[in-house]
Amino acid sequence: MAKRGGFPGGMPGNMNNLMKQAQKMQKQMEENQKALEEKEFTAAAGGGAVEVTISGKREVLKVSLKEEVVDPDDIEMLEDLIMAATNEALRKVEEESSAVMSKLTGGLGGGFSF
Repeated sequence: MAKRGGFPGGMPGNMNNLMKQAQKMQKQMEENQKALEEKEFTAAAGGGAVEVTISGKREVLKVSLKEEVVDPDDIEMLEDLIMAATNEALRKVEEESSAVMSKLTGGLGGGFSF
């Protein structure tokens, strides 16, 4: 009768190596996350009339407006420009985060399947 469960061929030693690799990867992920959180990402809209800077923690740090974009008769345009610049800055954070994770995991894709 065949043995059920367990791993043939001395797998426990390989399991220890796998655990060490997982711990190393976790530490690298934490270090990369901390480095990402310390970065700033700036994006502009309206030909540079509106600039938004956010942190890697996805917090707005600064909003800069050129005087000519402030038109009391067209607040909606200003709102749209701020939104566009903010979304672009957030996209930059996400892009950087994905690139770091992909590099760290070797392009594994979204996780492991068992």
